[in-house]
Amino acid sequence: MKAIILAAGKGERMMPLTHDTPKPLLVVAGKTILDHIFEALPPEIDEAVIVIRYLGEKIKAYCGDTFHGRKIYYAEGSEKGNAFSFLAAKEFVKPNERILILYADEIPTRENIEKCLAYQYSWLCKETSRPHATGIAQFRPDGTIEAIIEKPANPPSRIAAIGTMVMDGGVFAYEPIVHPNGEYYLTNLLNQFLKKNMVYAVMNEGIAESRSITKPEDIPVLEKFLMREV
Repeated sequence: MKAIILAAGKGERMMPLTHDTPKPLLVVAGKTILDHIFEALPPEIDEAVIVIRYLGEKIKAYCGDTFHGRKIYYAEGSEKGNAFSFLAAKEFVKPNERILILYADEIPTRENIEKCLAYQYSWLCKETSRPHATGIAQFRPDGTIEAIIEKPANPPSRIAAIGTMVMDGGVFAYEPIVHPNGEYYLTNLLNQFLKKNMVYAVMNEGIAESRSITKPEDIPVLEKFLMREV
């Protein structure tokens, strides 16, 4: 099974740390973010497509053709948004092939990935105190996810969709949809998959509000959480 890892962004809010280093290669608790991600992958994930753009050659040089025992492929991302960057991985995925989708600025846990993989299709979610600032899940009566609404003015819930998703190659059949703010979010593309498939919310019960790294001050905070988990 393949993981699609989105690592194309410039990480502008991480400047100056990302001036010469791509965000996925920043060191957190003694390891790069990519090392943390690959160490969390269960054995059934035996291949990965890393979508690169900003300082992508450094990521290639670091990961090579095999990384943490897994075959690595590279796709060139887009400056038009992460929806277009995701679509760059299409050539490596068969239409009915299940895939794990991850962001390269979030450090997942093995436990949460395995919980997601227990379903045919799933999306890792977490209750948030800031529902206006993130992608919020809207649910069907049966508890499956109907849609993810980015930065909603009137949040339908307080359950945020975070960066671990299990879907299949069918997602590559859809076209990106522009958000009212002009962004092409991956969530807006994946919403089309949600309409036709039973995608289950898997709740992240971890200690941290988020395991994502957006700004430099997030690093020491996350390091404390990671040290507690050792």
